[in-house]
Amino acid sequence: MYRVVLSLLIGMCLLTGCLPSPVYQKQYPIPKNSWQYNYQPSFKFDITDSNSLYNIYFVIRHTEAYPYSNIWMWIHTKAPGDTVFKRSRIEVPLAEHDGKWLGRGMGEIWEQRMPITQEGDTAILRKKGTWEIKLEQNMRVNPLPEILQVGLRVEKAGHN
Repeated sequence: MYRVVLSLLIGMCLLTGCLPSPVYQKQYPIPKNSWQYNYQPSFKFDITDSNSLYNIYFVIRHTEAYPYSNIWMWIHTKAPGDTVFKRSRIEVPLAEHDGKWLGRGMGEIWEQRMPITQEGDTAILRKKGTWEIKLEQNMRVNPLPEILQVGLRVEKAGHN
């Protein structure tokens, strides 16, 4: 029995060591679980390796009572040295066509991580320094109900 437990512990330690560690990850709670247009969480992170590719993910946590199967958003991005944000609109699917939620669920709460880059799954962050990304919900409903948290995760590509 001791050997089985020890083997399981060693195996878990080895697997944990292989998980990607994000360059940056932060989540913000949505006030009153209703995302207003004017609430635009801002994320600042430093890039020191401009030769690598990065995975940039939008992270959302919502309840089963969220009334839509997707969310439209504006992604505002400011590179180091820039004075203005560049804006792009994306759609994040949250459910399949049959209504089954995507992502991971526990009870009535669902969490999903979705790539938000234009070039596919990776992005080239060509400038070293501090990047800033702001998230703005762009649905026709304001406030957008049943949204608990939104966040951003940045990983070096090839490490997931």
